[in-house]
Amino acid sequence: MKGLKGKNALITGATSGIGQAIAIRLAQEGCNIAINYRKSPEGAENTEEMALQKACGDIQNCGVQSLLVQGDVSQEADIVEMVNTVVEKFGSLDILVNNAGIQTASPSHEVQTADFDRVIGVNLRGAYLCARETIKHLLSQNRPGIIINVSSVHEIIPRPMYVSYSISKGGMENLTKTLALEYAKQGIRVNAIAPGATITPINEDWTEDPEKKAVVESHIPMGRAGTAAEMAAAVAFLASDEAAYITGQTLFIDGGLTLYADFREAWSA
Repeated sequence: MKGLKGKNALITGATSGIGQAIAIRLAQEGCNIAINYRKSPEGAENTEEMALQKACGDIQNCGVQSLLVQGDVSQEADIVEMVNTVVEKFGSLDILVNNAGIQTASPSHEVQTADFDRVIGVNLRGAYLCARETIKHLLSQNRPGIIINVSSVHEIIPRPMYVSYSISKGGMENLTKTLALEYAKQGIRVNAIAPGATITPINEDWTEDPEKKAVVESHIPMGRAGTAAEMAAAVAFLASDEAAYITGQTLFIDGGLTLYADFREAWSA
């Protein structure tokens, strides 16, 4: 992809799944990568090793720089320190990927306030604060930049039992559009990807169960779940100069899930 080599990228929640795949793909494109983790560094170290191996083959002589940065994106102080650390290490921050996210399942009338606040705090408030600190940095250096939010098809598809998650992703759509409009003249592009059903460790409950997997895939017009690598490819595109005229958009990567698969055959209302 044009314009990615030598850029500095921070990927939140990059220890597994889609976040890990994004870090690997951006490293392959020549980006220096800052890999965020919340608690244990083992997952981040694994991401780092795979990313450098894929990018360079010989890790010892790799031209891509990497950095592990600890931080809970629901904590403002952690975010400020994380962005500052990336800037100090790399000299600048060009690309932010807001990938960190959590979900909890519960009937909406039984959701505990603390659980609700935690999901919103990570998925939406955390994404905003990471974007805020990145934008501050970009404006201070009078340089363009890229922010990519990892949303979900559930920013437009209601998801019973996951009300806080759905709210957070619906809010992320407007966050993406608002920041894109506000900072377009400063050369800061803000977009989002919205993955559909994706094969990742967090979805092992259904990806490893043939019956459950069949049910999920029956709702997808293309008949299969997506891969983390496919989500990462879309992020690489949106971060590249190939997408230089795209801002404020959400790219749905869902095999047609948002096309209302149950209407594949015509029927009379």
